Amino acid sequence: MRIASLIASATEIVAALGFADQLVGASHECDYPPEAVRGRPILTSPKVDVKKRSLDIHKDVQEIVSKGLSVYNIDVEKLKKANPDVIITQDQCDVCAVTYEDVVKATQTCLDSQAKIVTLHPDSLDDVFADILKVGEALGVKGKAQDLVEKIRGIMSEIQKQTQQIKKKPRILCVEWLNPIMIAGNWIPEMVEMAGGVNGITKKGSHTIVVTQEQIKEYNPDMVVVMPCGFTIEQTLENKADLKDLPGKVFIVDGNTYMNRPGPRILESLYILAGLFHPDLFGNLIPKDSVRNFI
Repeated sequence: MRIASLIASATEIVAALGFADQLVGASHECDYPPEAVRGRPILTSPKVDVKKRSLDIHKDVQEIVSKGLSVYNIDVEKLKKANPDVIITQDQCDVCAVTYEDVVKATQTCLDSQAKIVTLHPDSLDDVFADILKVGEALGVKGKAQDLVEKIRGIMSEIQKQTQQIKKKPRILCVEWLNPIMIAGNWIPEMVEMAGGVNGITKKGSHTIVVTQEQIKEYNPDMVVVMPCGFTIEQTLENKADLKDLPGKVFIVDGNTYMNRPGPRILESLYILAGLFHPDLFGNLIPKDSVRNFI
């Protein structure tokens, strides 16, 4: 089977299910596991400079979207050469990866045979697991995907059982973009509560929203977890001027690797949250170099 993954989380799912050696192409953001993507053709590229400051990236993206255009390019020639049987993409967020419509158009344009397109749409934690099962079914290993989901759910459930017994829980704010300030939605609110925190402003399954400093002040969080989508810790620190007015304890998480990737390492994301909220119980679970104390 020849598999093309156009989103980083899908590449991680494919690898976890044992198909890393059958990847024939990946997105520009696919970087894990490294052995799965090393030497693979890169099939997508961003139309904006992702090294700019957060506000400038936001403005560039909004300008492109306002014209009804896609934020990413698909390299049609490389896709044709890769000639995949299965293409995995998403239709949950038009600014996170190539759109489903662009994938369909590219497939019809350059592939002689109709490749199977698997579309992921993770709004909630249940959706993340449903997407793993969807990929497993498309690759003919539904049982293996079910085992993976059950294993992750089981560990998450054990953490949740422990946090349910905690009486004093911190009020948490998860920042998914720096300027303008966007508060994480989708699966993050559910994971905050599972990790023993009090979630506010956004709700389970809801989309990320823009907020004002006044709304943040009114919410009055005990802790702010800064996890910009697509940003490493170093890139977030390059935008540290956008963090100076955040209240409470502020921690920076590698948002490029964790939190914003709805794949198997969603478990490690829970470890990070639980470890930050209750370090005496879960601090040892936090992956190395995944968090930086800002204030």
